Amino acid sequence: MVSFGSNIDFSIPHIKIRDLNKFYQVNDKQVHALKNINLDIPEGKVFGIIGKSGAGKSSLIRTLNGLEKIDEGNIHIHQQSLSELNHGDLIQLRQKIGMIFQHFNLMSAKTVYENVALPLKIANFNSTDIQQRVNEVLELVGLTDKAQNYPSQLSGGQKQRVGIARALVSKPEILLCDEATSALDPESTSIVLALLKRINQELGLTVVLITHEMQVIREICDQVVVIDQGEIVESGQVWSVFSNPQQAITQELLNLEQIDLPFRLYADLNDVVTHTILKLKYATDSKTSPDLSHILNQFGQSVYLYQSHIDTIQQHLVGSLIIGVENLALNLEEIKQQLKQHISQIEVIGYARPTH
Repeated sequence: MVSFGSNIDFSIPHIKIRDLNKFYQVNDKQVHALKNINLDIPEGKVFGIIGKSGAGKSSLIRTLNGLEKIDEGNIHIHQQSLSELNHGDLIQLRQKIGMIFQHFNLMSAKTVYENVALPLKIANFNSTDIQQRVNEVLELVGLTDKAQNYPSQLSGGQKQRVGIARALVSKPEILLCDEATSALDPESTSIVLALLKRINQELGLTVVLITHEMQVIREICDQVVVIDQGEIVESGQVWSVFSNPQQAITQELLNLEQIDLPFRLYADLNDVVTHTILKLKYATDSKTSPDLSHILNQFGQSVYLYQSHIDTIQQHLVGSLIIGVENLALNLEEIKQQLKQHISQIEVIGYARPTH
């Protein structure tokens, strides 16, 4: 049974990043890849970093284990400053940080067992300890029966599980995942994400996961930051960011559904219109569903429902309503005040003359 046995103190960040800047030289030009990054990553949580290709995600995660040099600022891991470590101390720190790669990085000429055992052989563990640890992590990832297979005999999902076993064999405290599912099919992605969540819960590892897929964030992350052009532009609990994204890039990554209504919205009141079309957003604890009767009664007249969406994320109900109210002079501020316990956001998205 794999057990890392650490007592977790959620009040102290496992990883603390302050004023981090990273520069690259590209064709005689300086590229500012990471811009004043400030971040606290809690211990024992699954922390997601999302952004488009080239946003700076990989540069950020690679600074956490010293694979990328810090140009400005600092990173503390359990209050140990990376910039102050000598080479030997940095090697010791890296043994506490496992890493999973997008393209697996397995050695094709070695068996699954040999690939997983490699970090322990490099660290001069004795053969008995190596055998015990390798067998433990292969059982954890469900690949005991593949120990003597070669990577070419495995599916993509199985290769990634070998990569996870290799990352865990040294009993790390932190697991870094660099686009760990982007090369996998949907079924393999689900299996790998469920495995990562189980590892987090059973072993208490801090998992830092970078991706460009919001579905991955939604499935297993506790918190998320959105990075765009080297800057953190949005952050928070996953349910909160999903229910009310503030930045255009977040909305784009969420791939919010286009409103498909049975009529055309008017940009102004120059045409004959009769209804104000509103979008309402809400996010509540899953035990307390919103009272729609109370919400709709605040509008004082007939309310027509044109679109609704509801989802469950981190034990929260996250949803939206598109409604039409037969009133062109709504006191929106008063309604917002009356519904502030139920609705997180109300906005006018247009005017129309619907046919019911």
